[in-house]
Amino acid sequence: MMKQLLCFAPLLFVIAVPMAVQAHEDHCDAISASVENAGFAGNVTVTCTNTHAIIESDTYPDHELMTGIVGTNEQVPVPADYPAPILLDPVLGTQPLTRDAALGVAVNGVPIYDYTAGGEMSEADLAHHQAQHDTFQTGQLDICGGHAGRGDDYHYHMAPVCMIAQMDNAGPDSIIGWAFDGYPIYGDLNPDGSEIPDGALDVCNGQPDEDFGYRYHTSEDAPYIVQCLMGAVADFDRLPRVRPLAALSGGGAEPGRPPRGGVEDLVFTQAEDGSRSMDYSYQGEDYFIRYEPTDTDGCYTFNTRTVTNGGQETTGIFCR
Repeated sequence: MMKQLLCFAPLLFVIAVPMAVQAHEDHCDAISASVENAGFAGNVTVTCTNTHAIIESDTYPDHELMTGIVGTNEQVPVPADYPAPILLDPVLGTQPLTRDAALGVAVNGVPIYDYTAGGEMSEADLAHHQAQHDTFQTGQLDICGGHAGRGDDYHYHMAPVCMIAQMDNAGPDSIIGWAFDGYPIYGDLNPDGSEIPDGALDVCNGQPDEDFGYRYHTSEDAPYIVQCLMGAVADFDRLPRVRPLAALSGGGAEPGRPPRGGVEDLVFTQAEDGSRSMDYSYQGEDYFIRYEPTDTDGCYTFNTRTVTNGGQETTGIFCR
């Protein structure tokens, strides 16, 4: 009797990765790569959860700051921890979202606001340029497209040209930032280098994208940068803000107010020991805001003489 030989092929076990999980991983990789390829991974960290990529920095860029400002709000850049949550599963929403704070973050970790200094815009406001609140036209921005806001935090209101000049991969196909709804931000051109036709960008300064579904752009004319979010954000009201500095003795710092008619000769200097000084003149008088770090992390000794406080010289310790 012949013995029957039974041959068994090896079984191959394939572990299927859910499409949603793979999409999250791909989006996380794209966000991480945008920071690393730009050359900012040394100062910016990207950590992904199941729902978000957290781009974290101190909001203090390594480029020239505050140069060229005329309409100063008498606030200065002070480092601030800023974890920016970028959705890993972006979905276009049904109506534009606006807020009186950042709408996204650049790949160097600096927050990105809309072009206005007037706070949150209504949906009707989005269709009409608000010249009186335009931070560029009112001389509030430096030559890099940013300034310090109410929280003494540096942020951009238009194309971050100084940051772009620093990028290792600068070019039309480079992502310069991410909006909180998960969609990327590009420069003035399409990623293939072609011009963006007039009328192609929507009210939020975005358009459809083959890879991400949607993308935002900067532009030479208003609104200059992301004006609103087209994606759905469930936790929109809980997005991060940089709070104003708090006095060590209690209470907060008085908000600065732009001096009428603007200032002259504003110069911002930085020393290696962490001290900073913003000096300027107004109607023939000299004013300044100066600070230096204390032994307590996140606390600074301020010495100020501003138009806002009537030219009175004051000293105090303020902390994050």
